[in-house]
Amino acid sequence: MQRPDLFPQIAPVGLTGLLVRFAGQLSEPANRAALAFRAAVDALGWAGVAETSSSLTATYVRFDPMQLPHAELRTRLQGLLATADWYAAAPPHGRRFWRIPTLYGGDLAPQLAEAAALAGETEAQAIATLSGARTRVLTLGFAPGQPYLGELPEAWNIPRQSSITPKVPAGALVVAVRQFVLFANASPTGWRHVGQTGFRLYRPESDAPFPLRAGDEVQFYAVSRAEYDALQRADTSGNGGAVAQEIA
Repeated sequence: MQRPDLFPQIAPVGLTGLLVRFAGQLSEPANRAALAFRAAVDALGWAGVAETSSSLTATYVRFDPMQLPHAELRTRLQGLLATADWYAAAPPHGRRFWRIPTLYGGDLAPQLAEAAALAGETEAQAIATLSGARTRVLTLGFAPGQPYLGELPEAWNIPRQSSITPKVPAGALVVAVRQFVLFANASPTGWRHVGQTGFRLYRPESDAPFPLRAGDEVQFYAVSRAEYDALQRADTSGNGGAVAQEIA
């Protein structure tokens, strides 16, 4: 894959952060690079690094400049960048594949038909496409534990709405620009509400409050209204009937 000479680049974020950017817009290789590079920094365990995180196309490193000077960390990051083709790196270990039961359309997800039309598909075709997609958690953001997932087929590069939906509920699956977002809590959105899940993304009572992690893979498989209702009654774990398995 050809990449502009501009990337990767290292940019300061305030006095205590450095951002390693792999692209100016989302692509699968750039997201792969951000995830793999973050995992590599974590594995090195540099003293003075307080935390790391990843976005759609970048790795953020927060550090203590009294313990690890800015220039030294930049030099270390530049050296690490030179050790591999991060755009082709293997995804980090410890990822899971989640299968989350999802009710598409109807009164609980009323914008499926509109989204399907924009993608050039019937509602039935849209359900088959969306429920069959195995998407990656590209990053978490906007709300605690809330994932952006993708990428979907090119036909689903549909625009955001020109107006805002006042509120979608927690567990809403929305779509735009070849991505899903699964909502952590009730919120306004400009993305179209195509599916509904019972999956709880923020669990403050748990030792692991965010069940999804960047790099995990997720399939939102379709269930009927009767199956959806039964799963919500039966599952008190917060998973809404979802199951996960380790990715080898």
